[in-house]
Amino acid sequence: MGYLIKAVSSSKNFRAFAVECKEVVETVRKLQGLSPVASAALGRALAGVALLSGDLKIGKVLLQINGGGPLGEILAEGNWEGYLRGTVRNPEVYLKPENKKLPVGKAVGKKGYISVVKDLGLKEVYQSSTQLVSGEIAEDLAYYLTVSEQIPSAVSLGVLVDTDGSILAAGGFLIQKLPEASEEEVQNLEEKIKKLPYITQLLSQGYTPEKILAEIFEDIRILEKRPLTYQCACNLERVKGMLIALGKKELEDILKEGKSLEVICNFCREIYLIDIKTIEDLLNFIKKR
Repeated sequence: MGYLIKAVSSSKNFRAFAVECKEVVETVRKLQGLSPVASAALGRALAGVALLSGDLKIGKVLLQINGGGPLGEILAEGNWEGYLRGTVRNPEVYLKPENKKLPVGKAVGKKGYISVVKDLGLKEVYQSSTQLVSGEIAEDLAYYLTVSEQIPSAVSLGVLVDTDGSILAAGGFLIQKLPEASEEEVQNLEEKIKKLPYITQLLSQGYTPEKILAEIFEDIRILEKRPLTYQCACNLERVKGMLIALGKKELEDILKEGKSLEVICNFCREIYLIDIKTIEDLLNFIKKR
C-alpha cells in the first residue's frame, strides 16, 4: 500500500507533499494492459493527482491531460480518503526508449492542456487549465499551479518500469512557497532540488516520502500521513445514470436492436450487462419525468 505525507518546513516558509504509489500504478497497469510508456505517463499523473489531493478534507480532484500525442487523453482521479484511479485513451501505444528513458513527453505531446477539476461537494465544481509546456507532466503540473492557482511550486514525478513491464517504483513530491519565504530561501531550495537524483532513483533505492523530503529540508514536520489505494467509483447505479443521461432517443435506438447492452468501465474494466428489461425501465423513467 502506498501513502502520502503532508509536511511543513521548520521555518514554516514552505509546505511539502510526497507520495509513494508503486502498488496503485501496478494495479492500474495490470487492469488496463498498459504499455511501458503508457504506464510511465499514467503513473506520473496518478502520483500528481495524489499530491493534489493532499489538501482535501472532503471531495475529489481530477487531473486531465491531453497533449495531442499518441496516448490521447489521460485522466487521473484522487479523493480525500486516498483512493486513486486513472485511465489513458490509448493504453497499448509503444514507443522505443530514448537515451535509456521512456519518451513520456513525446507520448503525451505538448499541443494541448492540463486541467484540474475539484469537486468539494458544493453546488459548483472548480475547474481551471493551462497550456502544456513539455508533456512531461511534472513540469506541466508545476506550471499549472504557479500560473493558474498563483502558488509557486516545484514538482517531481517518476515511474520506473521493469523490462517485463511491471512497475518498480512510482511517486513524487510537491513543494510550495508560502508568503513568508524570502528570495534567498527560494534560491537555496531551488539549488537543493537541482542537485537531487531522479525521483525514480531515490524510490528504487528505498527512499520513503519522509526521507525524500529530508534530502531537501534540514528539518521538516509531518502534519499528516494518508494511505493510498486503488479503488474505482463505478457501480451499477452510476451506469444506469449514465444511460439515462444519453436521453430518450438513444435508449429507444438501443431497444430497437433487441440486445442486452454491455458497458465497460474505462477505469477498472468492470463489465456491466444491462438487459432489455432494465433499458425499458430506464426509458419509462425518462418519459415520466
